[in-house]
Amino acid sequence: MKDKIRIAIIGCGNIANGAHIPAYMSSEHCEIKYFCDIIPERADKAVETNGCGKAVYDYREILDDPELDAVSVCTHNNHHASISIDFMRHGKDVLCEKPAARILSEALEMEKVSYETGRILSIGVCNRYSNSVNRIKDMIAEGKLGEVYHVYASFRAHRSIPGLGGDFTTKSVSGGGALIDWGVHYLDLIMYCLQDPKVLSCDGEAFSKLGVDMKNYVTTSMWASDTCDRENGVFDVDDSVAGIVRTDGAMITFNGAWAQNIGVKETFIDFMGTKGGIRLTYCGGFTYYTAENGALYEVQPTFVMNDMHHDEVIDFVEAVREGRRTRNDIKYAVGTSKIMQAVYDSSEKHGEVKL
Repeated sequence: MKDKIRIAIIGCGNIANGAHIPAYMSSEHCEIKYFCDIIPERADKAVETNGCGKAVYDYREILDDPELDAVSVCTHNNHHASISIDFMRHGKDVLCEKPAARILSEALEMEKVSYETGRILSIGVCNRYSNSVNRIKDMIAEGKLGEVYHVYASFRAHRSIPGLGGDFTTKSVSGGGALIDWGVHYLDLIMYCLQDPKVLSCDGEAFSKLGVDMKNYVTTSMWASDTCDRENGVFDVDDSVAGIVRTDGAMITFNGAWAQNIGVKETFIDFMGTKGGIRLTYCGGFTYYTAENGALYEVQPTFVMNDMHHDEVIDFVEAVREGRRTRNDIKYAVGTSKIMQAVYDSSEKHGEVKL
């Protein structure tokens, strides 16, 4: 086992500064050797802020560094596949932010290269490290819900399109909108808790309605507002989506929206079983509902919530040191990519897609 590994951060934006870098900096078993960004000021600032590493502006410069063990890919979606594949082919392990890629074929190529080269490729679906999620997963495995026959997910906001007209709303860069940005977390979480049942078919509709008229789109705030371009930008992704996923176990249904003309935010997942049910508040706690001895019960467990982003990164560090794969391995992300691709394909043809 390696005592210390050396890391490069590829892309020094919000997710890198808010999650990856602080977690790496907290570990005694890793050292950040490079901060890389195509915007030089970002890489330079990361070096200055963290007091370590070297700023580079083209990741290709460090591909052959024999001292570099692993990288975090925190770029826009359209670069996930190419950068991850380049580093794996040069003998580096990779933690790539979600989604794995824009489209299924890119995710499949990432998986292929990971297993051909033997390099770790973990995808940043951090809910797999949530204390709440893992408690629910254990309860389902222990049979406390009985047969889980239906799971419903709601990831809906009133007016929350990120960076209108920028990379988030440009399909050639992002691969999609509300489904691929938010839905990827919910679908992966559900599949994880259900122990990855076989997906049989998908049926869904992806809508691009409220963001199309960018100049007249009304909102009170906008995440990633620095990338907004209402005048000359592009909006060709889904701002809401609904779908059904049939598996050889539970049926999964979902309703998601970056933007809707309903001023209520709903972010939860319902696991419905024959013996009990659970409502999980996304990124929060949960309530367990059941019946026993002629009475109905509601139980709200109290426990310390963990920082799932931090724990995800630290597990990646330990996996690189030990030479093992993680619970968010690329093979699981490919499963979620298949679902999302099928939902988008279903929407295009307005009919069910069998897998």
